[in-house]
Amino acid sequence: MNRFKKLWRTLRSSFWFMPAWIVVASIAVAVVLINADYYGGTQWLNKWPLLFGAGADGARGMMSTIAGSMMTVVGVTFSMILVVLAMASSQYTSRILRNFTRSRVTQAVLGIFAGIFTYCLIVLRTIRSGDEGAFVPSLAVFFGFVLALAGVGALMFFIHHIASSIEASNIIASVAQETIAAIDRLFPEKLGQEPDENEDRDTQCSLAERNWIAVPAKNSGYIQGVNNAAILRLARDNKTMVRMELGIGEFVVQGTKLASLALEDPPDEQTIAALQSAFSISNHRTVEQDAAFGIRQIVDVALKALSPGINDTTTAVTCVDYLASILARVAPLQIPSSHRFEDGELRVIAKGPSFESLLAESFDQIRRSAKGDVVIMSRMLDALQLLASLTASPSRRRALREQVRWIAELAGRTIESAHDRAVIDRHLSRVFEAADVKSE
Repeated sequence: MNRFKKLWRTLRSSFWFMPAWIVVASIAVAVVLINADYYGGTQWLNKWPLLFGAGADGARGMMSTIAGSMMTVVGVTFSMILVVLAMASSQYTSRILRNFTRSRVTQAVLGIFAGIFTYCLIVLRTIRSGDEGAFVPSLAVFFGFVLALAGVGALMFFIHHIASSIEASNIIASVAQETIAAIDRLFPEKLGQEPDENEDRDTQCSLAERNWIAVPAKNSGYIQGVNNAAILRLARDNKTMVRMELGIGEFVVQGTKLASLALEDPPDEQTIAALQSAFSISNHRTVEQDAAFGIRQIVDVALKALSPGINDTTTAVTCVDYLASILARVAPLQIPSSHRFEDGELRVIAKGPSFESLLAESFDQIRRSAKGDVVIMSRMLDALQLLASLTASPSRRRALREQVRWIAELAGRTIESAHDRAVIDRHLSRVFEAADVKSE
């Protein structure tokens, strides 16, 4: 199943998959309309002679012009895409390029242009005059004219789409929406049954006494996803426990420990292969099961904005705002325990993200790059105040308080202006009060 999901993600993010299907559809439409003309005779010409009355030479010239124009437009479109990709990579981060290549609008527009070109070629091939036996597919030629007008509209829409897609706020918002969708999809998912809160602590100690047999990774790369159901089924069928050594988004080296099985005897090759196939490993990360990667992309944009060469504080502020919106979705959630039970038996020891880890991923590097920047520090404190109001978890509030103290420490060392320090102190007093702790 992971293999098919990986294949689908690859196809979906390619420039050729959707355009190829649109081209196939255009071929089918051309064949249908040509046959309708052939078997329908001159009924279209008799009813609407001004629309369908083009001769063979006129029809051939129009189809040739449309086909040539579409190929020119395809070349211009590809040039625009390459310019946007190069600019986005240098201005923001190369990790957001996959968001551009996965754009359904871009893929659809390329498919429309290529489809119109293919349609015109097929219709052009059937137009005959003179000794060839006169045949002009009037309906198909008229529809080619309609497609040409649609292509002009698609080109104007694409120019608008490209112009808006390179705006920093739109890029950050798109990544944030995808990350929030991943959080909504993944965090409610439970692998087996969660343990009771009063689970016997002796169970935790007994895990270290088990004979854990390591299962190596087949290749090197990032863990894109995990088939939770397959791992649970494997643990149940073998009456054992599976411990994930690495979580989604982490890098694994070929031959090193990927997971472990609690068995007395070494597992057979089939069991090892089944466990390995439950992990999807590739050379890049994706957001589908890795919400931390969405956060990573936004953080990278913020770091590039705060770099001395760019110094774009407004973009960094936008990043902090959307990071707060992502964490606000996680803050009130009850994240499942890493110990997953089935019928009272511990089956899987998972390794996944926590609110604390996502919080550190969001703010640690931005905080270090915001030395002396009152605007960024103030906005981060506002975000932490918001998050503190959304959770009552002691561990999460503790993590928020630590972030606040680190920002206060950084401000004390890097902000010299008394006015700026007063601004930070006002934010600190509000966030300390929201987090229910006294300033130190």
